Amino acid sequence: MTTKTNHLQLKNLIVPIVVILVFWSIAVWGFVASGYIQPIIMFGYIGTSLGIGLGLYETLPKQKKPMGRRFTLFLVGLFLMGVAIFMTRENVQIEGAIFGLLTGVIQMGVIHYLIAKIVGPLLFGRLWCGWACWTVMVLDLLPFKRPSGRLPRRLGWFRYLHFGLSLGIVLLLIYVRGFREGASGTIAVTWFIVGNLLYYAVGIILAYSLKDNRAFCKYVCPVTVPLKITSRFSLIKIGKGVGQCNDCDACEKLCPMDIRISDYILNNQRVLSTECSLCQTCITVCAQDALKLSFGLDIGGKELLRERVV
Repeated sequence: MTTKTNHLQLKNLIVPIVVILVFWSIAVWGFVASGYIQPIIMFGYIGTSLGIGLGLYETLPKQKKPMGRRFTLFLVGLFLMGVAIFMTRENVQIEGAIFGLLTGVIQMGVIHYLIAKIVGPLLFGRLWCGWACWTVMVLDLLPFKRPSGRLPRRLGWFRYLHFGLSLGIVLLLIYVRGFREGASGTIAVTWFIVGNLLYYAVGIILAYSLKDNRAFCKYVCPVTVPLKITSRFSLIKIGKGVGQCNDCDACEKLCPMDIRISDYILNNQRVLSTECSLCQTCITVCAQDALKLSFGLDIGGKELLRERVV
């Protein structure tokens, strides 16, 4: 019995271990390639924090599992904000990353978006959204954890407009106004602080208006635009567990992103929605143990989402 229990515990820790190894590989590669210690500090810390949180989620009792994710949100979110504001003085908003890319300033914002939003999701999908986002870090403290479903008419188009406006503003400032200070420096860090305060304000207003903590993520956040593209190919997705799904819809009702999870599982698919943030709430609430994190090769993008009745 002890051997079997140890085997199950080790099996449950495969995903945390893989995440830690990937981030530490990036950290070591960055250190060797650049000769600077910053990649070790940044990616080593983030990978270890994510691994600890994911490990806690796998090993804690069900009622305490969300503590692992919230712990990691604060570990990573506060660390990255602190580094950007007080150490590197950079703009890590999406506009800062675009500024850096277009002006040749390869700063934290560019590297962060490349790893967390472009390349990383090919392995772990939108793990950033569920476990490391400093906006979600605050929004998850609000009381509306059980959404009533998506607004009809697919209002998620607004985030594409937001992304387009962010890109357009940066292009206008660089190529029309000749402004190139949006990636690093005093103006850049001010942009980052003010931008985040606006995100929090909009997110909180939407949460209370729609009774949904993740309304900002669903309808407004521009970061989801690149994430939804690369996360289609994620190797890690929610898949079928050892138990049999009885279509009770507990996972669907408590999914913060309103995904019709059981529809995928009963169709012998993994959860192919690019809205999934791998928060694992569905795994926690499933009384049948019918869900788990799994590795596989498939292409996501099939969106089965629950809409609210209006």
